[in-house]
Amino acid sequence: MAKESMKAREVKRQKLVAKYAKKRAELKAAGDYVGLARLPRNSSRVRLHNRCKLTGRPKGYMRQFGVSRITFREMANNGLIPGVTKASW
Repeated sequence: MAKESMKAREVKRQKLVAKYAKKRAELKAAGDYVGLARLPRNSSRVRLHNRCKLTGRPKGYMRQFGVSRITFREMANNGLIPGVTKASW
């Protein structure tokens, strides 16, 4: 499990990205890189980190399923992911 503080930091970053997305796009289209530099650093989409939806684990993330590799394996063993058998991974 990820620390609660790390999860909270990611949520805060997601809110900042959503808040400044329109302004960032306008500045980028206008070519105003000085204005972009004045925006908060965490408002950039690049700063977001993918985390497992169930455990919050940042490493071994599988985009197609939205979970980490360990969680994926546990779910597949329990038959919670349709079409996945033990021999297929």
